[in-house]
Amino acid sequence: MKLDKLFIALTVAGLATTLAPVSAHAGRTRSIEFNPKQAGAYNNRGNAKGAAGDLDGAIADYNQALQLDPKLAEAYYNRGNAKRDKGDLDGAIADYTRAIELNPKYAHAYSNRGNAKRDKGDLDGAIADCTRAIELNPKLAEAYSNRGNAKSDKGDLDGAIADYTRAIELNPKLAAAYNNRGNAKSDKGDLDGAIADYTHALQLDPKLAAAYENRGNAKRDNGDADGARADLARAAKLDRGGESAANYVNRGVGKAAEGDFDGAIADFTRAIELDPKEPKAYNNRGLAKHHKGDFDGALADYNRAIKLDPKYAEAYYNRGNVKAKSNDLEGAIAEYTRAIEINPNLAQAYYNRGVAKTDQGDSSGAAGDFNRAAKLDPKLGEKK
Repeated sequence: MKLDKLFIALTVAGLATTLAPVSAHAGRTRSIEFNPKQAGAYNNRGNAKGAAGDLDGAIADYNQALQLDPKLAEAYYNRGNAKRDKGDLDGAIADYTRAIELNPKYAHAYSNRGNAKRDKGDLDGAIADCTRAIELNPKLAEAYSNRGNAKSDKGDLDGAIADYTRAIELNPKLAAAYNNRGNAKSDKGDLDGAIADYTHALQLDPKLAAAYENRGNAKRDNGDADGARADLARAAKLDRGGESAANYVNRGVGKAAEGDFDGAIADFTRAIELDPKEPKAYNNRGLAKHHKGDFDGALADYNRAIKLDPKYAEAYYNRGNVKAKSNDLEGAIAEYTRAIEINPNLAQAYYNRGVAKTDQGDSSGAAGDFNRAAKLDPKLGEKK
């Protein structure tokens, strides 16, 4: 059962202006009361509110700062961070762009704009922005890690691993880079290497739920069912616990790994109720339905996942499996081909497309697909 990995994008923290930092939120408020025309004080208070989770309050303070000083690049940058955290990607990109216009050497703004572009699916734009950030600041570890995320999304796993490795060299305590490099290694079939990276990430940040979930999935794929179960349970108890869609997806993954597909479907359904726009919940529920033989239900879920995320390679692959099961070989081949276009390193898609071509009598085309699958995942070469 192929499930999704969790990548961590790194937002460079909000920057103070030329004002001396104030240690407490209350101190920032007193500064504003003393001089209500001090743009930097509003900017700094906005940073404190954002750090405390009050994104609306932070944005209001950045707005006030910009009314007082429309050329305060840091306030645009910080407001962009808050907007991205709220899911307003277009607003975030506009703010980062304005910050860059005011300060063309603003490496952090390029890196964070790259994050927002990746969130919107503009992977080439994300890579270009992170590359520019690196040109401006070759020691900005976060920019390497973020560029690695975009490269991984494009299927350039070797390029992604190189970027994560450079980020780690620059900042050996960057847990997110270890987690993300583990994802790329897992996608290349190096499960032992992936597990080692997730473990290192957890040594650096024992509360990193994503690393527990990713390590759990890697352990499951590596045949360690007990270890997988423990890691997935730990992920569910951490900072994504409680009544949240992510928590139910996590729990559903654990139940599916144990063969409890009815329980998994119930959890994925609850995740969808909490967040109807989460494509992973639909994709995973489709997988569980597929395992139960409910192919029509699975197909409906894959369709929904793809509608929400048209670049969701695994959902196309899974939809291809349903079509192959229904003997719609042309349709299956089309789905596998689309999955491969999105993620050229999806070995199982090549293998299954080869099977479909074999059933069609296209032995030459099948051989090419089997060979490619074996190069990406040598274990698939043993299946022929």
